[in-house]
Amino acid sequence: MTAVAHINAIGTAKPPHEVHDAFVRFVAGRIEVPKTRRLFERMVERAGIEQRFSYLEPVTLDDGTITDSDGFYGPGEWPGTDARMARYERDAPRLGLAAISALGDALDPGSVTHLVVASCTGFMAPGLDQRIAAAIDLHPGVERTVVGFMGCYAAVNSLRLAHHIVRSEPAARVLVLTLELCTLHFQKTLDLERLLAMLLFGDGAAVALVSAEPHGLALDDFRATTLPSSAEAIRWTIRNQGFDMHLGGEVPGHIGNALRQEMKRNDADGLLRGQKDYDLWAVHAGGRSILDAVEQALELSPDALDASRTILREQGNMSSATLMFVLARMLAEQGHARGIAMAFGPGLAAESFRFTRLG
Repeated sequence: MTAVAHINAIGTAKPPHEVHDAFVRFVAGRIEVPKTRRLFERMVERAGIEQRFSYLEPVTLDDGTITDSDGFYGPGEWPGTDARMARYERDAPRLGLAAISALGDALDPGSVTHLVVASCTGFMAPGLDQRIAAAIDLHPGVERTVVGFMGCYAAVNSLRLAHHIVRSEPAARVLVLTLELCTLHFQKTLDLERLLAMLLFGDGAAVALVSAEPHGLALDDFRATTLPSSAEAIRWTIRNQGFDMHLGGEVPGHIGNALRQEMKRNDADGLLRGQKDYDLWAVHAGGRSILDAVEQALELSPDALDASRTILREQGNMSSATLMFVLARMLAEQGHARGIAMAFGPGLAAESFRFTRLG
């Protein structure tokens, strides 16, 4: 009998500084056209976000200028990609270790056989995987895999790797880390669409312990699809001043249209696998408009996406780490339940898997 992979535990962590309000005040203060400023402020109110976190500490200077304590995003020129990667190299390992620490007694580093690390907001070598492995004293023979630059659906891909590893090696114990420092990549711009995209993103890390031990969330089938005529809707480009995110306003429409088609077909080969009545909907909290599009297209009850909306409100969009935060909330609850997880990202692609919470 083939082994079934289970998420046995999830640990999460966020940086120490709340930056959402400072970002909003900074941007609003720089928009000189009243109509544009009012539109930005209206979109802030509708965003469904109250907090986002960063290692950059907001400060207000004597002249009222909003910056950070290191002057990273100061009144002059903003840092180049080299400075941003230096901060990633400094901060990413400690955030990852904080998430791993949150696993507590659920983790015995000596028993870990595989490490999967997903991140799209920084690069370094030796890699984040190697630094994490050394810091928690993993065995030198632990198999390491890095999932890079896949964006918001990277958690699904990473868990799928763990799923396949456990199915082929039932004794495996896989540590899956998703970590993003999105706030390292704010851009100096007055383009409203780009500002609204930056409004969504915060930093966070989540780590899952996956094994064949039958407790937690049992992982079922994984499925991916690419939405037609949407390749340019989400782009993440490396430039001289960091990684420049393009999140087009058409993204919710693409997602809603695709899911409505899934509702119509709803066969065994579709995204929903011929089923509509899941108990749990773990949807990547990419933004309020994306969650609204999913809820409306799938005709979900108003409370079906409460976990996703809570993470969006409390943390913002943390790219690959976000879905793991949603799953952590569901794992912490009691009772047997059938669920489906889905995330959307560059391509425009949708990644999903079904799971069962063992009550």
